[in-house]
Amino acid sequence: MTEMTGGEALVAGLRDHRIDTVFGLPGAQTYGLFDALHRAQKDIRVIGARHEQACAYMAFGYTRSTGRPSVFSVVPGPGMLNAGAGLLTAFGCNEPVLMLTGQVPNDFLGKGRGHLHEMPDQLATMRGFVKWADRVNAPAEARAGVARAFQQMLSGRQGPAALEMPWDIFTQKGEVGAGAPLPRLAPPPVDPDQIRAAAKLIGASRHPVIFVGAGAFGAAEAILALAEEIDAPVVGFRSGRGIVGNDHELGLTIAAAYNLWPQTDLMIGIGTRLEAPSWRWPWQPPGLKTIRVDIDPSEMERLVPDAAILGDAAPATGALVEAVRRTGYRREAGRRQAIRDAAALAEIQIRTVQPQMAYLDVLRQVLPRDGFVTDELSQVGFASWYGFPVFAPRTYVTSGYMGTLGSGFPTALGIKAAHPDKAVVAITGDGGFMFAAPELATAAQYGLDVVTLIFNNNAFGNVRRDQLEQFDGRIIAADLRNPDFVKFTESFGLRGARVNTPDDFRRALERALREGGPQVIEIRNEGAPEVSPWRFIHPPKPAGVP
Repeated sequence: MTEMTGGEALVAGLRDHRIDTVFGLPGAQTYGLFDALHRAQKDIRVIGARHEQACAYMAFGYTRSTGRPSVFSVVPGPGMLNAGAGLLTAFGCNEPVLMLTGQVPNDFLGKGRGHLHEMPDQLATMRGFVKWADRVNAPAEARAGVARAFQQMLSGRQGPAALEMPWDIFTQKGEVGAGAPLPRLAPPPVDPDQIRAAAKLIGASRHPVIFVGAGAFGAAEAILALAEEIDAPVVGFRSGRGIVGNDHELGLTIAAAYNLWPQTDLMIGIGTRLEAPSWRWPWQPPGLKTIRVDIDPSEMERLVPDAAILGDAAPATGALVEAVRRTGYRREAGRRQAIRDAAALAEIQIRTVQPQMAYLDVLRQVLPRDGFVTDELSQVGFASWYGFPVFAPRTYVTSGYMGTLGSGFPTALGIKAAHPDKAVVAITGDGGFMFAAPELATAAQYGLDVVTLIFNNNAFGNVRRDQLEQFDGRIIAADLRNPDFVKFTESFGLRGARVNTPDDFRRALERALREGGPQVIEIRNEGAPEVSPWRFIHPPKPAGVP
């Protein structure tokens, strides 16, 4: 037993789990925690921020790009709520992000006396958008509370967690025992009968397609083996991109996969909600069969498959590969060529999405193969879902189905904190960038060398287009008045540039990556309005399909 404050005990718990970075914005309730972090700087660095939401998104970027848990800390009440968007994004993307927050002093708990940052039942609120949350009521509980949080975050379908501690407990001393990580809760065992049923469906198919999501990150090797065994393309919509890279002939985007959809007779979903083919695509081929591999049993109820394999993606997919090899699979002549043709046709089709594709082409050509990109809800960000080739898992980071405007830039800062030697580029629009623009100060202060691309059309572009096309041109609150982004960037002591053409963009991006340092490139579209990117996200039915 060692005497520690509550804050010191929380930090000891972080050390138990080898946390090396905490993103945080201190305040009165959490002074005891940040004081403990100050004394732990040889093991744990603290990266501050200008807004609590950025703390959460930096933690999300750190985790999504590494596969390792991350931690951030903000004050309770308004601070926790400000960070809520990032936690909700981590929940939707199934990422283990831990929030440490405060609470009113013990003597005020549940009394509604109006203490600083008090809110009705904060714990219940947090439990509405994280996987697990609890309160630490004494220093002796802190280390075990951290261990429990990590166990819950990392077991089964992963997700974020939150721990709150009353204000006075952060500095209160008590006896604290030794700590250690708890084992992950065992995943459901793979059922051989489920494997056999799925292998039978595969054996009867001639045109299978594999769809993957974030739940398949750890199964890339087994997925590629299955794909090559049965000549099945592997398709990632957002989160699963790069599990089989787009430089492999079986690694397809949704645009290319849709060209194969009319002939598809089997859909294999691995660690994915099957968002694109199950409801974004407007029809399903007659007789289509479905196999799902997922660790979450509730997924099998949300979209009921013909064969359900419950379990961790890597061992489950590995077992499926072995079963298919035992039973044999008769490949169809010309299948690989059909897949190559679908990809080639998609490359021609998406060229109509201009000028977005011209800029994405330059980005892919200039960015190193192992560089990272964050998307953003913008015209170029939407097009990147299918128009930007991705070569490795976790190198293309999105906010998933949450579609959080303003997430891209702070997420990129967290990625850079985790990968200081890698190139990191954030795609943003002018509207989304302004959500987190003050974090340029964070980038400058901590040397987070992200290159931020601001595609400036002086509007919330998608909103404006929808108002024009769907509401008889009644535009309201969609046009924006922006600052001079170059001067704004320079006011932080950073390098800014403005370009108007893809060629100018190439030169500016090459220079920014060569020079290093946080930089901003504003891209102004002075020509025709952007072509809508949605045709390849919500595609039309082919001719002749009822």
